Amino acid sequence: MDILNKIRIELVENSDIKTRESAQKFFKEKIIFYGVKVSIVTKIAKESYKEIKKYPKEEIFLLCNELLKSKYIEESFIAFKWAAYIKTYEPRDFRVLGRWLRDDVTNWASCDTLCNHALGSFIEQYPQEIEHLKRWTKHKNRWMRRGAAVTLILPARKGKFLSDIFEIAQLLLEDQDDLVQKGYGWLLKEASKKHQKQVFDFILNHKKTMPRTALRYAIEKMPEKLKKEAMRK
Repeated sequence: MDILNKIRIELVENSDIKTRESAQKFFKEKIIFYGVKVSIVTKIAKESYKEIKKYPKEEIFLLCNELLKSKYIEESFIAFKWAAYIKTYEPRDFRVLGRWLRDDVTNWASCDTLCNHALGSFIEQYPQEIEHLKRWTKHKNRWMRRGAAVTLILPARKGKFLSDIFEIAQLLLEDQDDLVQKGYGWLLKEASKKHQKQVFDFILNHKKTMPRTALRYAIEKMPEKLKKEAMRK
């Protein structure tokens, strides 16, 4: 617990009112902040991990649980960054990562921090577990549904899992939650960097039912000619 006390002291010492007040405007939900810049939180996470990296993984997960109990967004960032720094997982670890997403994530930033890195790395190591993500698309929890998409962001940049990406986007296609729409739109955008034609064809085939929010995200990095064609009614 000494490491947690040390982290909390550092967060308090690096907090400022301006950062705390300006940060809330990025969220619809009421978020609990210390008011520490993301770059500083990242530095604290990296430096503190050096002190625990030789601990058994289970002990690191227990420390993450303690950080998540506080409900401060900065502490959730540190917990999820620690989980990502582990890098090597076992299949059973998916239950822990998924439980955090379901029970402890309360905003899009924490969702993306967990899913982009720890969960994304897990899926690259155990691609058969993508089937869990597909089931998440029907979950009542909006962060599980967004997580189904944004977990594949980094693999998508590498050109991986295209058929699964299309299946997840199809399952989320008419989701009414704008943060879920932005999540799978972002996923399609990243996939288009390696598979522009296939992604563009998917968008054209579904643009009549795809919400405009998702569509705009998906085509953001495409050539202007393709953007105009996709947006044409």
